[in-house]
Amino acid sequence: MSDDNRKYMRLLAEKYPTVSALEREIINLSAILNLPKGTEHFMSDIHGEYEAFCHILNNCSGVIREKAERVFRGRLSDKEQSELCTLIYYPKEKLSLLNKENAVNHDWYRITLEQMLELARDLSSKYTRSKVRKAMPADFAYIIDELMHAQPDEDDNQVRYHNKILETILCIDADGFVIALAELIKRLAVDRLHIVGDIFDRGGSADKIIELLMQHPGVDVEWGNHDILWMGAACGSDACIANVVRNCIKYRTMATLESGYGISLRKLTLFAEQLYPDLPPMDAALKAITVIQFKLEGQLILRNPDYNMNDRLILHTIDQKDGTFLSEGQRYALNDTFFPTLNAEDPYQLTQGEKTVTAQLRAAFLGSARLQAHVSFLFEHGGMYLRCNGNLLYHGCVPMNESGSFETVYLFGEQLSGKNFFDTADEVARLVFFEPEKNLLGLDFMWYLWCSPLSPLCGRRLKTFERAFTDDQRAWHEEKNPYYRYYHETFTCDRILEEFGLDPAASHIINGHTPVRTVKGELPIRAGGKLLVIDGGFCEKYHDTTGIAGYTLIDNSHGLRLKTHRPFRSVEEALKENYDIVSESEIVETRSQRAMVADTDDGAKLQADMEDLRQLLYLYRCGEIRPQKG
Repeated sequence: MSDDNRKYMRLLAEKYPTVSALEREIINLSAILNLPKGTEHFMSDIHGEYEAFCHILNNCSGVIREKAERVFRGRLSDKEQSELCTLIYYPKEKLSLLNKENAVNHDWYRITLEQMLELARDLSSKYTRSKVRKAMPADFAYIIDELMHAQPDEDDNQVRYHNKILETILCIDADGFVIALAELIKRLAVDRLHIVGDIFDRGGSADKIIELLMQHPGVDVEWGNHDILWMGAACGSDACIANVVRNCIKYRTMATLESGYGISLRKLTLFAEQLYPDLPPMDAALKAITVIQFKLEGQLILRNPDYNMNDRLILHTIDQKDGTFLSEGQRYALNDTFFPTLNAEDPYQLTQGEKTVTAQLRAAFLGSARLQAHVSFLFEHGGMYLRCNGNLLYHGCVPMNESGSFETVYLFGEQLSGKNFFDTADEVARLVFFEPEKNLLGLDFMWYLWCSPLSPLCGRRLKTFERAFTDDQRAWHEEKNPYYRYYHETFTCDRILEEFGLDPAASHIINGHTPVRTVKGELPIRAGGKLLVIDGGFCEKYHDTTGIAGYTLIDNSHGLRLKTHRPFRSVEEALKENYDIVSESEIVETRSQRAMVADTDDGAKLQADMEDLRQLLYLYRCGEIRPQKG
């Protein structure tokens, strides 16, 4: 045994000082490995659509209703099941409504609590008692644990004990207990939640969504291009800040900035009103920040020649006499020729007024405590990609060239491609946030990740200037990376999985970013089931594009299935009419044998722990390490 291994074993012996303690833990781990794997849910491209996302989170993508239908089939009517489910989704709000309507009494509470306990018992069957206890709200954990595991005996002592607890609860805090049970049921229904990018964008409440995720006990976020844009803005990138502000004004989601993060647009608006007095205030602000954005981006591109994005330098091609600009070798007519802050001699230079606005916005983004906390959460619980239980999760693409090989880019003095590109991007982004004084080039790189056609988070040539300043739609086409052609092929997906260290025969790629246009016959399942695109258009503004209102991919012990969601109407309808999102379920893959914890990444760690424990047990028995007396 090496010195390091001996030292490790002695430290392990401090945690398990007796043979009996060691044997108990080995038995416990062995039992856990033979439980069914927990249920994982995958969602992407939430785009700030808070109410719909909140409902999907509350109904666990329809899983709670499915469980209620199975548990109470033949005992509760459809209406009664709907009432119970709505109570679980929105316990505080539903209880308030029912109390106002005088629809609850002692018997209602007793029956409802019994039903909720029965549902919780069913959902807890695949977990250890210890894990279930940890999922319980702390204030009621002991009581819930007692009630969930009470068993009838010969003299009905347990039943009487159980009834007495319920009677006491009804007298003291029935509402609090209902709320606690609802929370437990939702936690047990989904063991882990994966968000495959783009919490931010066109919806108006991304900040509220992050608050929800911060309360979730098991969540990770694979960064999307809109997420990295906000992350770059929070780090102080002027180009990212200008893009964020422009998007918020364009899509009229300024409340996210002003109410959500306390970032005032007052100075920008006053500056814009002076420049463009004939425009409505917000239209003036949009034009002002748009010009600032293109100037800042031009400066960034010029100081980073490695980015190879000179085609995005357009301001210097504007010909104000004939009202045209140049894009990819073609001249297009401008729909607006009034650019009072544009200096023909140095078009990418900010005026003093623009500098003042930019500095004020930068200070506001850096000084927003709530934004900084949210971005910190994204760094701590997220990354460029994730390998989890045989699934590879990333938002955008693995950049490829026209031949279908991984594209090589030269950045930071290195040739980067495939997994190495993702790893480097992840590392640089973290250093920008956690060690900003050392990473000035990395700050520019956050903008590159947002919009470069070779960025793993973007993968298309954005035509922001063209879409803003010409009505000629020929200039609007945004060419996608070849990845989006090749990812339909099994061979390509196998190579990607191998590149990221996964077995192609037993793994999947889970991808977001590109809306699945079901109205045009597109399917989310690609390459014979190897790759699944789960951007179904959560945001209301995408519903016409996709024809649906989002996907949830569910990976449980039996296999993979895809839930297709229909649009959400309102919380008010959910409360008053027990309205629920309609979701269709499609089987993607059925496992020949039920997956157990032993088959998961956590299971592999537990098996490694068991090997260490067995080695310590051997050392106890042979006397090399002496256990304490039990």
